[in-house]
Amino acid sequence: MPTETAFPDPGRHLVRYSGHGTFSPELIVRAAGTSVFTESGRELLDFTSGQMSAILGHSHPAIVSTVREQVARLDHLHSGMLSPPVVELARRLAGTLPDPLDKALLLTTGAEANEAAVRMAKLVTGRHEIVSFARSWHGLTQAAANATYSAGRKGYGPAAPGNFALPVPDRHRPAIVDADGALDWRRQLDLGFEMIDAQSVGSLAACLVEPILSSGGVVELPPGYLTALAEKCRERGMLLILDEAQTGLCRTGDWYAFQHEGVVPDILTVSKTLGAGLPLAAVLTSPEIEERAHERGFLFFTTHVSDPLPAAVGNTVLDVLVRDRLDERARVLGAALRDGLDKLAARHEVVGDVRGRGLLLGMELVGDDVLGAGGADRLGAAVTRRCFERGLHMNIVQLPGMGGIFRIAPPLTASDEEIARGVGVLDEALADAARDL
Repeated sequence: MPTETAFPDPGRHLVRYSGHGTFSPELIVRAAGTSVFTESGRELLDFTSGQMSAILGHSHPAIVSTVREQVARLDHLHSGMLSPPVVELARRLAGTLPDPLDKALLLTTGAEANEAAVRMAKLVTGRHEIVSFARSWHGLTQAAANATYSAGRKGYGPAAPGNFALPVPDRHRPAIVDADGALDWRRQLDLGFEMIDAQSVGSLAACLVEPILSSGGVVELPPGYLTALAEKCRERGMLLILDEAQTGLCRTGDWYAFQHEGVVPDILTVSKTLGAGLPLAAVLTSPEIEERAHERGFLFFTTHVSDPLPAAVGNTVLDVLVRDRLDERARVLGAALRDGLDKLAARHEVVGDVRGRGLLLGMELVGDDVLGAGGADRLGAAVTRRCFERGLHMNIVQLPGMGGIFRIAPPLTASDEEIARGVGVLDEALADAARDL
């Protein structure tokens, strides 16, 4: 029998921080594996891995053991001190990456990592202009927020000068098409840089992008695009910064999404998945760039830089990823999930597209052009609500002029049964919501 909540108004003393969104209708009191449990005793399959982070699921035994042991031995130090977990994690991260990404800076969040990467790029190049995608999300600290275009720009005053938006190569909703009606991404990329070059004051420092735009609607860059983008950067003396907060560390079926195309960035940022739900992030770059930054007095001194406790967790995450071959698991489980979503798309007219890679998939609902003004938002909200009622937590991205896009990213440790169960709940929720519209 559900118990009455101990907090009749849970949000009374909390600042609402998600724009126009609201908090979840029930308090979460426990989590394990692929599930979270509410105060009333309900189980919810977590198809967002927390905040797209818990790639090993919740309360993984190896993580729990590491935290218990490490917090009793060494949790936090002065930021100028080093500890064995930090030195070991830097070494091991470099070992997962191609040359010359051999130098690591350990931080806490993705926004902080992107902030440090942009700061480093500006110092090393002596320039200040930053290019990112028009539907990007890199965080809400200063430089990261200036490079974020999908949300959070209005009402906060002027952005920093020298930030430029590049058109998103969205194959489902192509802005520029070829003779066959398919996305002409090469022409779009050329035009994008023509506009950037026209606006630049000659101080292009870096291009900061995700290999798969997550908050931008789970948009996978077309084959060849990242290679062409890297060439555009080289031509202009810009550094290429790849943000793999959500795509890094096996989620897409490769250790890093950029390996799918064979392009090595000048600077790589990882976060979310590195801590598997705990606050850990890293900036990785070459010895040459690190040396140049150091010579010029690179400063990114934070309270929790190189903290031993999260670094120990990061080492355990790498242990589990290697031991359980979770890159392979993401490919296999991702293929099964993709097959289930494709079948839903064939069965439900309100599903417009399914896309993504590995265990980072997107399912786009039809937009206002089909449902009428505001119809896409109502449909997305209804499906999300029905999923929650039936025991499945889903995350939907609502972008202006588009349909709702579910970001589907269960833990890499999910079982085949849990994937099938989640697809089944989504099937029922789609049918219920479409019937109620």
